[in-house]
Amino acid sequence: MIRIDEGRIREVIRQRRPSSVALNGPDGMLPQVQGAAAAVEREFGIPAYVLADTTWGSCDVNQAGAEALGAGVLFNIGHTISMGGLGGGYVVMVDAFDDIKFGRVAADCARMLSGRVASLVTDSQHLPQVGAVREALEAGGVRVIVGAGGGQLNDAQVFGCEFYPAAKAAAGGAEANVFMGQSSFHAAGVAISTSLPTYALDPYFGEVRDVTALAQKMQRRAMAAVYAAAGARTFGVIVGLKEGQLSRVTALRLRREIEAEGREVRLFAMSSITADRLESLTGIDAFVQSACPRISTDNPFRRPVLSVPQADALLRVIRGEEPGEFLRAPHWL
Repeated sequence: MIRIDEGRIREVIRQRRPSSVALNGPDGMLPQVQGAAAAVEREFGIPAYVLADTTWGSCDVNQAGAEALGAGVLFNIGHTISMGGLGGGYVVMVDAFDDIKFGRVAADCARMLSGRVASLVTDSQHLPQVGAVREALEAGGVRVIVGAGGGQLNDAQVFGCEFYPAAKAAAGGAEANVFMGQSSFHAAGVAISTSLPTYALDPYFGEVRDVTALAQKMQRRAMAAVYAAAGARTFGVIVGLKEGQLSRVTALRLRREIEAEGREVRLFAMSSITADRLESLTGIDAFVQSACPRISTDNPFRRPVLSVPQADALLRVIRGEEPGEFLRAPHWL
């Protein structure tokens, strides 16, 4: 069961006394977010708006939506980060942990990987259970490395585009990754960023799932997009308009470098970069977006849509160089 730190919400409301608040979280937690909002209204008698648009992480909290509603505080639930930069301002990050047990799948994984060295990583919701899963794996003969955090990440934690603990564990001799959780989205990113076999421990379906083939498919698609874009004459460079995706400096840098190779560039800005929205933009052979790297690796587009690492690889290809392992990195921005 997912448990939201509602004590943190109450504490902030008592301190700040807002006339209204807004709350949001990942799609899978919206029922619990609704419950937390209802509890706020009962206890404090103020409007508590649930922002029901998708929020992908600490880069995508929809602060503009909360401000448009006049909310005094925005509580973003379930996207735990190690640093306090978003915890004391207008946006307050609130922990939400899932207490489901990993006992059986951890034992199954230990039998599969016995005698090997494995990196143990997870997303925000399962961080409190890292110790128990580590003990279960080690009891089954697996040598476990829990990589140190970095950037916004706690020890063992990964985001969809940030993988410092996995990268450090790989450098320390890990032969495989074990991701605690159901999310192939996170697990595939870990696999790509480390080039190691990766297994997801899914406690909901009680299975150990090998995501290595999925990661390899994503890598091949990312590489194919780079080479497809190499023949483009006109590029659209897209700046993301979400709070944590507003990489305007990077977009302008890419514009300069692409133009230096004799290509034409047009600038766009978008909140949601989808295939449907891009279809309305004409005269563009390929796109580069500086918003979120997972937009490019995880979604099908009719024309190439490159992330920043892919765009840097593209520039090397245009110059007659090798593209390199552009997604084997601890952070894809």
